Amino acid sequence: MSRMHVVPILDKVRESHHTTTYRFRADFGGQAGQFVMVWIPRFDELPMALSYLGPVKGITVHAYGDATKALASFNLGDRIGVRGPYGNTFRLQGETVLAVAGGTGVASLIAAIEGFAQQGARVTTALGAKTAEELLFADRAGASGEVHIATDDGTRGFRGFVPALAEKLLEKHRFDQVITCGPERMLRGVVDMALKRGIKVQASLERYMKCGIGICDACAFDDKLVCLDGPVFDGEVLAASEDFGKFRRDKSGRRIPI
Repeated sequence: MSRMHVVPILDKVRESHHTTTYRFRADFGGQAGQFVMVWIPRFDELPMALSYLGPVKGITVHAYGDATKALASFNLGDRIGVRGPYGNTFRLQGETVLAVAGGTGVASLIAAIEGFAQQGARVTTALGAKTAEELLFADRAGASGEVHIATDDGTRGFRGFVPALAEKLLEKHRFDQVITCGPERMLRGVVDMALKRGIKVQASLERYMKCGIGICDACAFDDKLVCLDGPVFDGEVLAASEDFGKFRRDKSGRRIPI
């Protein structure tokens, strides 16, 4: 088990009205797609994707519960606990790549988008959010390739959901890899449209986790654990899944419909 690093917050950037990036220095590794367990003192420990790699790492957090809302009140110099990194990584294979991100799912994809671009791949990103104000990392994705935007309300780019935009891109261009992260029903649509065209696809799943190391079984997914076998899964595995896009686990471990 990785040791806990207690680190001060070095940088805090409000990305939208409910989403904030926190940067900290930590001497562990980390690759595109991996996550860390973040301890928010006096509240809880939660899994967070690494949205920045390197010596100064970052997590990008949507304030949705008591712990994440408490974290939003932390200031520079305040300390959090971080252990990891955990999970598998995106395989950076392919010369033409389509990244499909819904909402805060781009936090799990952005390091892979940048990694593909650094290898010389041509990366196209379909970036979706409810409104223009909630779009994340459009500039970072744009620095790595072409960006197409979808907003539910039409305040920027294509009006509609990002899978519909992704399908338009798949119809117009040839891609040899798709990577995606976002709400699971969205992922199901993206995986299906990629596999239908014979394109390799990798999807990062966001599931409830307590430990991150395979002990608690909270992130059970079919006969797998997202923290150990994922969070990145191949499309063929997901297509054969009984849970994908249909069921998740609640805090008590019960299997409930999505």
